[in-house]
Amino acid sequence: MAFVIGWNLILEYVIGTASVARGYSGYIDSLFDGTISSHFKQWTPIHVTGLATYPDPIALGLTLALTVLLAVGVKESIRFATVMTCVNLVVVVFVVIAGLFKVNIDNWKLKESDIPEEYKDKAGNDTIDAGSGGFLPFGFSGMMSGAATCFYAFVGFDAIATTGEEAKNPKKAIPLSIIISLSLIFMAYFGVSAIQTLMLPYYLQNDDITKGAPLPYIFEHVGWTWAKWVVAIGALNGLSTSLLGAMFPLPRVLYAMASDGVIFRFLATIHPRFQTPLYSTLISGALAAAMATLFDITQLADMMSIGTLLAYTLVAESILIIRYSDDVKAINQVKNESEEMQTINQYPLTRQNIYRQIFSGRRMTPFPNQLSSIVSNYLIGTLTLLLVILDIQLVFLEDLLFKAEVGPLVGVGITTLIIIAAAICLTRQPTIPESLINHNSLSCLQVPWVPLVPFLSVWVNIYLMFKLSVQTWIRFAVWMIIGLIIYIFYGIRNSNERKQDNKQLSHDLTDK
Repeated sequence: MAFVIGWNLILEYVIGTASVARGYSGYIDSLFDGTISSHFKQWTPIHVTGLATYPDPIALGLTLALTVLLAVGVKESIRFATVMTCVNLVVVVFVVIAGLFKVNIDNWKLKESDIPEEYKDKAGNDTIDAGSGGFLPFGFSGMMSGAATCFYAFVGFDAIATTGEEAKNPKKAIPLSIIISLSLIFMAYFGVSAIQTLMLPYYLQNDDITKGAPLPYIFEHVGWTWAKWVVAIGALNGLSTSLLGAMFPLPRVLYAMASDGVIFRFLATIHPRFQTPLYSTLISGALAAAMATLFDITQLADMMSIGTLLAYTLVAESILIIRYSDDVKAINQVKNESEEMQTINQYPLTRQNIYRQIFSGRRMTPFPNQLSSIVSNYLIGTLTLLLVILDIQLVFLEDLLFKAEVGPLVGVGITTLIIIAAAICLTRQPTIPESLINHNSLSCLQVPWVPLVPFLSVWVNIYLMFKLSVQTWIRFAVWMIIGLIIYIFYGIRNSNERKQDNKQLSHDLTDK
């Protein structure tokens, strides 16, 4: 599970770099009225499903140049990043305030008859491209599909959770920081997207030029050419630090995994002169450059979203497994401090005890033991499978559910009832109490309302993953297959953990 999370973290940073580079290219193209993209569509068109319509040389060159700079030891400047982030926020505020003078509330009240025929016929279907007008032109399903793609906008807040050792009061500071950062991100995207769709009808924002740099295009469309330059130049400044911030951690992640032996160890080689993980930097930069060249922003955002959603799902599952585990080492350290601990291992693994552990109205032990841990793991696995089944029904039977068809409603109802029953059984299982965790300094911050919060996260994450396109799933499957092949044929045999286990086994045999 740890390898999968790490492998998806690599994907997150690779695509983060590629998408920012592609966005940077889009804003440069907007300053030249789309001339660059239109010429490359004519000179080097790509007619392959799942790829961009043309290779992006600006994104390629930008990513490779940054790769070389990082390889020779250019450091990330915190002060520079802070200044550029402030510039980006100023641009957001400018867009919202300036756009207020050009809003038209009727753009949220469009009827299907108001949509020009050329946009309806674009894909040979009356509604597939232009929708049906109104505030939700693509309905609830379209809104949730957009939410799955736009999850990309919230990626990165998890970095706050890694600052526990530096925070004075992590139990309070980390959750508060995450909430504040997510709130700021929401307000920025909500403000810009609201102004964007109020200034210009949504169906006019669906071509390649608009997707690459929508804001300059919109301001030019309403006659404010000067604002187009302000937004484009400001966005380029902001994207400069975003590109560096996305690329900078990537070689370090590869270095850490290579040092552990789960991927090829030569990636952990430090260059004697530059003091950087040279091979990790060059390979990750080449991969990011290739993706920036061949995929457009929407495809990159979808791939990043699906990888991040899976990683967050596995984190939620890990929380459940750890909370219900029988942490023998931690429990034994305080075993003499509680008489209740003396009963912890009095229940052997028999069928009768398993049934009692699942269905008993009261907990058989106050702390987790081997029996309760095994039962909890089975319940966690069962609940996860049931949530996947529920999400499949909610996504693929969505139209029938909205029409109140009896069959789909019954299926969803039965699945929900089974989930509730299994969840009740899980809540009856003992967990490692907070006092024990704090006693052993394992953590000073716990997820509240377990198992509700982790399972709610799993349910929503899987639902959003199913809302992404089939092409996104295929690309993600290819990435995961490559990672699993590396891990199975190399990582398992060469990992530090495997070597430690072999050393311990050899030591035990020698003692005997």
